[in-house]
Amino acid sequence: MSAFLSARDVCQRLREAALGVLAFEVCEVISESGLIAVDIEGWRLLLDFTDGHLHHCESARNCAGDEATLNTWQRYGTDPVSLLSTWELAQIERLLREAYRVRA
Repeated sequence: MSAFLSARDVCQRLREAALGVLAFEVCEVISESGLIAVDIEGWRLLLDFTDGHLHHCESARNCAGDEATLNTWQRYGTDPVSLLSTWELAQIERLLREAYRVRA
């Protein structure tokens, strides 16, 4: 049985990607739904990125297979994106916009 990933665990990966410490790669753009699958050094995240803004993280799974979803995090009152600083959020949105332009 896999363990639960906390919103803080996932937020930390996003923070490190925003700072350029960890590699951030867009794996798939599901344009009709606004979802983007990303890889942050082995962690797979499904992000809701619509109208050029990152709204929330739908799900996350780490290298060990531990995972969580938006429904899980909302039970505890937050999701990883809401824990990012304004600057960190802007950096992640910039990375997503750049990747989206390249794929479009």
